[in-house]
Amino acid sequence: MISRRNIRIKVMQTLYTVSLESDTAKNPAPEKILEQHFTDTRVLLVYLTWFLTEVARYVETDAHQKASKHLPTESDLHVNIKLAGNEYLWRMLEDPALKEQFELVKPQLILKKYQSEDMDMVKKVYQQLSECKPYQDYINTSSREKADEKKILEFILNDLLLANEFFLSHIEESFSNWDDDGEMVVQLLVAYINKPGSYNFNEMVSPDKDLFAHDLLRTVLEKKEHLQALIVPKLKNWDPERIALLDMILMNMGVAEFLYFETIPPKVTINEYIDLAKEYSTAQSGQFVNGILDNIHKDLVLEGKMKKVDFKK
Repeated sequence: MISRRNIRIKVMQTLYTVSLESDTAKNPAPEKILEQHFTDTRVLLVYLTWFLTEVARYVETDAHQKASKHLPTESDLHVNIKLAGNEYLWRMLEDPALKEQFELVKPQLILKKYQSEDMDMVKKVYQQLSECKPYQDYINTSSREKADEKKILEFILNDLLLANEFFLSHIEESFSNWDDDGEMVVQLLVAYINKPGSYNFNEMVSPDKDLFAHDLLRTVLEKKEHLQALIVPKLKNWDPERIALLDMILMNMGVAEFLYFETIPPKVTINEYIDLAKEYSTAQSGQFVNGILDNIHKDLVLEGKMKKVDFKK
């Protein structure tokens, strides 16, 4: 489920962490650091899914509280709880894989650490939902069309949660990987809403991508001297010690893909690391990384060292 771009980001972050550690004997193995990055992605996805289902289910809590008033009004006694019976909501809640993740992650404890005792975030979002026209249209329609059932859950996610600055602050504070994984995780959640029960949450990375991630990490670490021998001569007028650490890591990863990953086209490799350099390093890093990788690529082609599989053939 995790994309190759996100895999490269996690390998980059792992290599950065390893580069900063002075005493490797006392720190986790690089593979364990990488696996923790994948775990963080899974936890973020599970938490967003849990919060969404809690907002949808809160209609039952709201109905019960209103009916339990000392002097309930007619409207208090007749709260429309259609959302609580949403087909896609219950297919998610009854998914054994998701139930298992709720037990493992314990999302309610993550929320408890953030919110104050006098503020219930789930209730607050539900109250906003209850005042929205799309929600009123939904509950005032007696039929249960599948498209409408999915649409209201997507509305809660996109228009109430992700558009809510307070909720986003909570997510950013609680999950350091939000900036890296947020867009991808939201896409995964939307896909899960449309097909509940379709995910193996314990396998966020497909076997082939998991192999790519660990192979890339090990290759950069084990072949570092050889990679540097190709990179350093290209650093004309640059002191290797003064080059941004992330730039050097990205170039090592790029050259490793040139040499040891025969199924990845060189243009894909170069473009990926240009984008990562622009996003994660300095303003000039994209152009810098592009120039170095492009020059190394041309040399490797001339020397016959670029052994790539041509899928078109």
